[in-house]
Amino acid sequence: MQIHPHSEYEHITHRHSEEGLRRLLTRLIKKMQRDKLVRETMNQLRESLQVDRLILYYFYEQWQGQVTFESLSSQEFSILGSTGEDDCFNDNYAALYLAGRVRAIADIEIEPIETCHRDFLRSMQVRANLVVPILTPTGLWGLLAAHQCQETRLWSPLDIELMQTAARTLETSPYIIES
Repeated sequence: MQIHPHSEYEHITHRHSEEGLRRLLTRLIKKMQRDKLVRETMNQLRESLQVDRLILYYFYEQWQGQVTFESLSSQEFSILGSTGEDDCFNDNYAALYLAGRVRAIADIEIEPIETCHRDFLRSMQVRANLVVPILTPTGLWGLLAAHQCQETRLWSPLDIELMQTAARTLETSPYIIES
């Protein structure tokens, strides 16, 4: 039996490796395009709203998530990577956001909210917040939240509209839908 340096097995293995590399590169490019879209959308939105912090909270499991993107007025407000310990977010709250709930809180200290939620917001230096859902065909993908950290804020209809428009931009992007 004679063995050739470029046997059929080596050719199949090489072709399989190339296909795997091509798939990996395609996923990487899509992820980079998604990240660029999210970053640009968030930076423009934070500038328009003039808030201390704008975050994207991504759900990687049912109602378990992480702050995966943020746009900041000052680095001192960073909570990037925070998973939060808000045990108050459960099926009931998720159902509200799945139905399109927009939550605007002008002052967490006087808003009638659960104590655990107030403590959670305090731990992140939030004084006022505006939250809109990012809904994809598969469900609640994430939350887009604007935080005023240093003072209270009455959220205007325009603020809410800007947030909802940004959420729609993200949720209709093929980069988000496919992720």
